[in-house]
Amino acid sequence: MVFYFKARPEAGDYTIFMGIDKYENEELIKYGFPEDIWFHVDKTSSAHVYVRLQKGQTIDYINEGLLQDCAQLVKANSIQGNKMNNIDVVYTPWSNLMKTASMDVGQVGFHNPKMVRTVRVEKRINEIVNRLNKTKVERKPDLKAEREAVNAAEKAERKLQLREKKRREEMEKLDKERQAEVRSYKTLMVSEKMTSNKQIASAGKSLQELEDDFM
Repeated sequence: MVFYFKARPEAGDYTIFMGIDKYENEELIKYGFPEDIWFHVDKTSSAHVYVRLQKGQTIDYINEGLLQDCAQLVKANSIQGNKMNNIDVVYTPWSNLMKTASMDVGQVGFHNPKMVRTVRVEKRINEIVNRLNKTKVERKPDLKAEREAVNAAEKAERKLQLREKKRREEMEKLDKERQAEVRSYKTLMVSEKMTSNKQIASAGKSLQELEDDFM
């Protein structure tokens, strides 16, 4: 089961989501999207909370309102973190999550620790948590199928772009060949014209010589 929440409207059209348990978290880790940003309470157990950004957006696009919603939600879904003040919440792109065979179910590390950011949460803000909970929807998605569908769509788009690129290259090649033929034809015409003038001049000279001889 995955829980889905809607971020505050002024933050943008973003969906925040989290797994119901560590096994669902494992699926979210495995079948995430490049636009997903992962949140977790630092150094203590908590839910794995994600926000899915728009295609092409990076972690730098997370505004203050969206960051606060995610941080408050992950704090509220930590047994220990929910009781404490001044906790740190870490967040990083899904692509930076690292999973090894020796790790427990739902456990993750990072490929590059420098890509992990931290936000301090002073206290739980019930107004934010309650607003998010009012938007909560429970679904049991086929995360693998969703990921495969996106992969297939992206593959088809790449093939289309490749065909279009090849078509443009062929058109450019034909255009260059036509231009080369035109230049070659013009050169040939100039050459023939020059030859004809020489022939005329030569013929004129011979005629004058004949006239001189006649005189």
